[in-house]
Amino acid sequence: MDRPPDPEPAVKRLLPWLVAIAFLMEALDTTILNTAAPTMAESLQVLPLSMKSVLSSYTLSLAVFIPISGWMADRFGTRRVFSWAIGIFTLGSLLCGLASDIRVLVGCRIVQGMGGALMVPVGRLTIVRTFHRSELIRAMSFVAIPALVGPMLGPAVGGFLVDYFHWRVIFFVNLPIGLLGLYLVWKRLPDYRTAHVQRLDLLGLISFGAGTALLSYVLEVFGEHTLSGVSIAGLLVLALLLLGGYLWHARRTAHPLLQLDLFAIRTFRSAVAGSFITRLGAGGLPFLLPLLYQIGLGFSPVQSGLLLMPQAMAALALKMCISQILTRFGYRKVLVWNTVLMGATIMSFSLIGRNTPVLSIVLLAACFGFFASLQYSSMNTLAYADVPSERSSMASTIASTLQQMSLSFGVATASLAAAIFIPDLHARSESLIRGIHSALLTLGGCTILSALVFRKLRPSDGASVSRSELSSATVDDGSGRTSVPPPRAAAPQGYGAPDG
Repeated sequence: MDRPPDPEPAVKRLLPWLVAIAFLMEALDTTILNTAAPTMAESLQVLPLSMKSVLSSYTLSLAVFIPISGWMADRFGTRRVFSWAIGIFTLGSLLCGLASDIRVLVGCRIVQGMGGALMVPVGRLTIVRTFHRSELIRAMSFVAIPALVGPMLGPAVGGFLVDYFHWRVIFFVNLPIGLLGLYLVWKRLPDYRTAHVQRLDLLGLISFGAGTALLSYVLEVFGEHTLSGVSIAGLLVLALLLLGGYLWHARRTAHPLLQLDLFAIRTFRSAVAGSFITRLGAGGLPFLLPLLYQIGLGFSPVQSGLLLMPQAMAALALKMCISQILTRFGYRKVLVWNTVLMGATIMSFSLIGRNTPVLSIVLLAACFGFFASLQYSSMNTLAYADVPSERSSMASTIASTLQQMSLSFGVATASLAAAIFIPDLHARSESLIRGIHSALLTLGGCTILSALVFRKLRPSDGASVSRSELSSATVDDGSGRTSVPPPRAAAPQGYGAPDG
């Protein structure tokens, strides 16, 4: 790797702030539209359920482009790629704010996701390569704060902007921040690159990206009667063939986009597969709850956002005792029983009606945040328990890619379930509430199914993960951002940049 001399102290002081602001922009845009979706649907003259494509397209774009972020940084240099990332994200934000058609808005959200997919991993990679091991934990902990705070603030900020300004302002606020970031990156960001970079697995990128995007599209349009059954079946077969083709290709190429042989490790396989199924259920909750609160129960966007905040606040509060819980009970017991409790809590949201006290909604949201925080943190740290240190960054890339896929599929699954259970898609009252209740019961059941995956763990699995590693690992709030504990990620190379 071509590495310039150690940066000046001023650069090292500025760099964590620069990367943290970029992380905050990306994290906010993952959740900020949740409470704005009903108002945006009315403005764009579409059904509220149609807004699923606007929400899922962003996370799907992250999933498709995260795997190439490390390769691009090594090939073109961290400064150039980080500048591209901020520029693309800012341009996508501008175009989203100007869009007047939902199909155009979806395309612009994909552009935003392309920028976010490069921005977060390359920013963290720059931090890792700038700071010495003795300084790394403090720097990594600082830039991880936006990943926790962003999802917590997103729903409330989105509701406030929609209530008092306009939904387009949600995107325009990124413009001045992005322009300032571009200037500071070009002037201050260290530039690291690798002398000898393996060829990009272009065939793998095309087959994996096209298959994933097509499968997400099939989930979104199914049940809307916009395509015939034969057309949907054909697209589904094509998507599965593309993904199957990638699996075949990855086993036969020397440097695949994603090194799938890591799934031979039991703890990694269980954590990643269980995480995927868990998020299929829980990933649709941020889409369904604002619809229930605003359209079904009549809350304002601000009130809806505030009702979602206890989830993230409880998740943040639990961070202190996650290590003790896992040390006391072990991964197998925690994941099996907590998965059931998490799914049961999702089902409990179906009890919310017009006469439900607000305090009960707040307490239920806090309970879900508690169980979700324990679930995601347990799965994330277990994934790296038996992964060799030299492959931990690739493991992070695979885990993060599948997390973003499951979040996108989770929104599509939630919308599909709601469309099935709501007889009149134009319903705005009791029938819509009943349909969302049925969808929540379905999602909760899907989450509970992941307990079957965790039952295959052994009681001793994950025992090698020390308390210090657990406490330094990023607590994932369910938005798809994870990080490898700093000692394991001290020198990531190539594709495997940790993704934030």
